[in-house]
Amino acid sequence: MYDDWEIWEQIRQGDTQALKMLHNRYFSQMNLYARKIAGDHYPAEEIVSDCFIKLWTRRKAILIERSVKSYLFLMVRNGLIDDLRKKKVKWVSPETIPELPDGERLEEFDFYDKLHQALEKLPAQRRCILEMAAFDSFTYAQIAEQLHISVNTVKTQMGRAYRFLKEELDPKTFQLFLLFRKF
Repeated sequence: MYDDWEIWEQIRQGDTQALKMLHNRYFSQMNLYARKIAGDHYPAEEIVSDCFIKLWTRRKAILIERSVKSYLFLMVRNGLIDDLRKKKVKWVSPETIPELPDGERLEEFDFYDKLHQALEKLPAQRRCILEMAAFDSFTYAQIAEQLHISVNTVKTQMGRAYRFLKEELDPKTFQLFLLFRKF
């Protein structure tokens, strides 16, 4: 497994596979960050994709000082600001876009990304039940009523969802999930 600096050096030398590795590593986190700033209805994926295109086309001229990950997130922030200015979007102004998060805040996007990827692997009904309970604070009875299933089915599906997440996520991420849920 290559670290970000090794991948960056390979990209600078023209290695498209290294660019793909960096894209696979950070695309979903960057997309979450862009959506968090500009909202779900904003074309976040397009902004993030443009960042990787710019990274590739300008690779010889780019000087990264802090970290590759921080630079990518800074590119997303700046891309959002540029796009907002071009489109003259009124509901968000460049001044309201927060500064680039520090290293600890960037790690939160790792957590959300890992959790999101694990949740995507759950069967649809099990995921829905888990999200209703953990994120929307519905009781098992409320979930059962809304989904027209028994409370015992909800309990069974929740147990299976938690077992799956415990196996799928590293222990630290699973513990963070348990802390961040709403019940």
